[in-house]
Amino acid sequence: MSSARVETAAVVKADAYGLGIAPVARALQKAGARSFFVATAEETPALRQAVGNGADLYVFSGFMPTDAEIYRATGAIPCLNSAAQVSHFSQQTGMGRCAIQIDSGMNRLGMEPEEYAALSERIAGLNPVLTLSHLACADEPEHPQNTAQLEVFSATAEGRRSLAATGGTLLGAPYHFDMTRPGIGLYGGLPFADARPVVRLSLPVIQTREVMPGEAVGYGAAWTAKTPCRIATVSAGYADGLIRAMGNRARLWAGDTPCPLAGRVSMDLLTVDVSHLEHDPDTLDILGPHQSVDDLADAAGTIGYEILTSLGARYHRRYIGG
Repeated sequence: MSSARVETAAVVKADAYGLGIAPVARALQKAGARSFFVATAEETPALRQAVGNGADLYVFSGFMPTDAEIYRATGAIPCLNSAAQVSHFSQQTGMGRCAIQIDSGMNRLGMEPEEYAALSERIAGLNPVLTLSHLACADEPEHPQNTAQLEVFSATAEGRRSLAATGGTLLGAPYHFDMTRPGIGLYGGLPFADARPVVRLSLPVIQTREVMPGEAVGYGAAWTAKTPCRIATVSAGYADGLIRAMGNRARLWAGDTPCPLAGRVSMDLLTVDVSHLEHDPDTLDILGPHQSVDDLADAAGTIGYEILTSLGARYHRRYIGG
């Protein structure tokens, strides 16, 4: 979606959005990624081990004095966010390269344009390899803050520049600058509506039972059978990141056939109405070609990011085609 002169970096923070930083980063590297972004310095040792010494690793949260040994060991690049971070970084020895983050209007991380201008000589002495910022409303293409932030960033940032994450990449060439850094779009999530799903989550059925009209299922008797039905109890729950708020609104899938949740999500179990299936299933899918992370998020009243990053440690993960 960008020109050949624009580098496409990959955001792999939060354990590659819950999918496993080592295998995901290696797959993205194989696809051509040479720069990777994480949130904290503590994420860089595992990433460096996965992608080797030829890749650039950037850290959004920047530099704290307690991070110095990690940066020296991994060669990661802190995105300096404040005058204090510039000062801390410049006082260290053997720290290597840095980047600069500007607050173009989100008021979260980065230097205000006035602060950046006041520090321009000191920043120039650090020879930063990238200047970046982040859009607050890129998932709403018509939002006026997008153009407002673009104007601030264009007028302020110097050198090699990066503004666009997934949403900004979709906004088009004026937002691309020298590097885009997609995150959620790599993992099948909105606002990249055309993204291919990358996660399939299949859950084992532990038990099935007949439930008669008037009988309730699950905690709080929140679901009651209106007709004779067959209920499958599935091994997964909110301890595995399947958010309790999805309640009776989510569906699981037996092949191409949807099966509604029946009752509340509990810590380790789901109960699912499989009455309309010809045979009791061995597994049911809650993520896959028929239900994206954003479909599931809608049922839970949240966003796809939270669904992915909440996936728990009890799943057995298989990586295909990496």
